[in-house]
Order: sequence, then C-alpha cells, then structure tokens
Amino acid sequence: MRRVIIAIVLTILIINNIVYSAPSISAQSAVLMDVETKRVLFEQNAHVRLPMASTTKIMTALVALEKGNIHDIVEIDKDVVGIEGSSIYLHVGEKISLEDLLYGLILRSGNDAAMAIGKHIGGDIDRFVNMMNEKSKEIGAVNTNFVNPHGLHDDNHYTTAYDLALITSKAMEREDFRLISRAKSWTAKREKNYLFYNKNKTLWEYEGGDGVKTGYTTKAGRCLVTSATRNDIHLVAVVLNDYNWFQDCYALMDYGFANYKSYDIIKRGHPIKNLPVIYGQKEHVTAVSEEGFSYLLSEEELEKIKVDYRLEENIIAPVKKGDILGNVYIYLEGKLIYRGNIVANDDIDELGLFKKIIEKIKNRD
Repeated sequence: MRRVIIAIVLTILIINNIVYSAPSISAQSAVLMDVETKRVLFEQNAHVRLPMASTTKIMTALVALEKGNIHDIVEIDKDVVGIEGSSIYLHVGEKISLEDLLYGLILRSGNDAAMAIGKHIGGDIDRFVNMMNEKSKEIGAVNTNFVNPHGLHDDNHYTTAYDLALITSKAMEREDFRLISRAKSWTAKREKNYLFYNKNKTLWEYEGGDGVKTGYTTKAGRCLVTSATRNDIHLVAVVLNDYNWFQDCYALMDYGFANYKSYDIIKRGHPIKNLPVIYGQKEHVTAVSEEGFSYLLSEEELEKIKVDYRLEENIIAPVKKGDILGNVYIYLEGKLIYRGNIVANDDIDELGLFKKIIEKIKNRD
C-alpha cells in the first residue's frame, strides 16, 4: 500500500512538472505572448533575425484588411500567375474577390494569392512591401524586413519570433482576420479550385485553437504561428526553424494556460479617493480610474504587484467629469507595466463671486 501511495505521489509530481515547468523545445527561436497585453511569457532566442517563410502572409493579410475592401473584385494579370510554391492556381483574366484571395492566402498559403493581393492593394508589389514594412515599424516590430508578400526566401527578408508575435497579436485584434484564421475550410466563388482547406492542424488538434499560419522553405525550416483562447486568455506561440513545430507550439501554450491567469488589477470607474475642491459648490470630487487594466500573472507574481496613485493636491473649481486628476502607475517587481489616468467622476460648478469671497475670508481665519 505504501508503495502504491509513493507511486501516486511521484506520478502527480511528474505530471505537475511537465505541465508547469517551462518547456524544452527544439526551435531555433521561439516566443509565447499574451495577445491582450503583449506580455512575453516564454522566450528562446526571441530577438534573433531569421527567415519566416509563409508566416509572412500574416502581415500581408493585415495590411490588405486595413487598406482594402474584402468585396473588391481583383482581375488577375500575368505578373501574379505561376509563382513557385503553394498556389490557389489563379489564371490570367480571372476575376476574384479580395475576400476569396485572403482565404486562399491564409488557408492554402497561396503565393499567387499573396502577389495578387499585393498588386491590388499597393498598385505594385514594391509599394505594397513598403506598406508592410511601415506597418511593422508602427507595431514595434523593428527587427523585421519584408521584400515580398509571400515569404519565398530572400536574404533580406527576415523577422524575429518576438516581432512575428507582435505582428500576429495586432492582426488577431481584428475580427475579420480572426474569422479567416480560424476557418477550417472556405468555398471561393470561382469555377475551379474553389475549395480551400486550412493547413493549420491547430484548429483540429488543440483545445481553443483559432489559427494562425504555417510556413516552410529549405532555408527557413519549419515555421509556425499558433493561437488559442481559453477562459478569456488569448495566447500566440511562435517557433522558427523547428522540426517539432506543432508539438512545441502546443507545449508553449500549455505552459501559458497552466501557469498564468488574467487578473483585474484595476477596474474602470473604480473609486480611488474623494479629493477636496477649492471654491466648488461641492467640497469633494470623486476620483476614479479612467480605464481598467488586466494582466496575465502567475500566483507568485500577483503578490509582487504594486499600485501607485499620484493625485493632484490643489483642485480648483470648476471641475468637469473626465478631467484628469492624477495618474496610476502599476509595477511588477519594480518594472512599470501600466500607466493610466485618474479622472473626475463628477461635474462641480464654481461658487458664485459672493460665496467665493466668504470662502476666502473663512480660509484666512
């Protein structure tokens, strides 16, 4: 009996170790990121510049959705037909919607779809690539450079696991991108090759899986971006040059879901303090947080959160609801993770001239 108990305890310890410890993965570069806050929960050589193959198409889709209209009809010309690699088999003169091209881009990884989208949105491919690079800088993906919209190898076409997670997190903020990313199949409005099946096994194999993109070239190796949502936590895992690509992404997301929970550090409209108002028809104004802030934390980290309110001392009427009365700073282990406004929750009118004079006399006494 004693041996059985010991065996059970050891089994539990082993299971806990597998679930809760940081995973050992085979990727050359990897990162796990919270989509909401962009917090990095795991990283391995996350800032090393590497080729990313067809995961490029996440940015292609993001720019197209921001700049285009999915109902646009795109006429295919000879410049976008016959691109090597994955294809949705576009033909010269074909008229196809931007929506169908986007599903062909993400689900089937069509390189010809990428070229057709780029030429339609940018006018020409070079202009579209410039738009991709401008968007990268705007997002903060400063170690990324695109030279094409599809990801076929070029020495100057690169990203990092961290940058790719940032790009993906930005894309996943859009409902239209999420709809495409999590679609298992799509029927395009065309005569041939109209059924697109998603190459991303995450949608079938992983609980809560909702995208996003596979990629492979000889030089880049196997590259994968996966996404999953559980209990209002949305994680993105990225692996670059990883022969165990799917299982490593699943291990990363398992680690994130097992170890972190979303905590409301401060709620929108939460009363902070009643502050005195000088020359106001009310003596105090209620200061409240302008916005809420939630953050993924482990149980151990929750105890290390510090909230620092810095409020104005001399508030003079009139006060309008929404006026800034101070700031809130939130720190994790001494590192600033959030800065927000503290605002007035009331309108307070100024005293009339006579009452203001009386108030001055009172204060003088």
